[in-house]
Amino acid sequence: MFNQLRTLLRQVMHEGTDGGAVDTTSMHVAMASLLCEVASADHEVDPREEQAKVSLLVSLLDVSEARANQLLADAKVKSANSVSLYEFTTKLRALQPEQRYSLIEAMWQVAYADGVIDPLEEAVIRQVSELIYVDHSQFIKAKLAATPKPN
Repeated sequence: MFNQLRTLLRQVMHEGTDGGAVDTTSMHVAMASLLCEVASADHEVDPREEQAKVSLLVSLLDVSEARANQLLADAKVKSANSVSLYEFTTKLRALQPEQRYSLIEAMWQVAYADGVIDPLEEAVIRQVSELIYVDHSQFIKAKLAATPKPN
């Protein structure tokens, strides 16, 4: 799943021409910001969620851990200064449906990282999924796919 997202993201980001080049950094920061929004929705900083954000960005964007940490640092600043999710989601609407689904699944994985889904975390994921045009059935499918399996 993450390999497909990586491939699709590369295609989208390299399709731009001189007049319509995609701002890769801006899209990466937008994705990182959404992961930060989920993690901070319950107003608790949990190291498991922090680590999940890093590892998911490494997988989703095919970047180094250092780059993922830098994206998250930038994203935290942007997230703290934003007034709505719209400024992040508007950049991501151009993604393919599979990419948007993978982002929603990654958001669920961040929410599940601490073992508790707070209603505020779910509300953020629901709102993002609506803003990037992910169907409710895909929203639920992503939630179920991200649900930790019992050992």
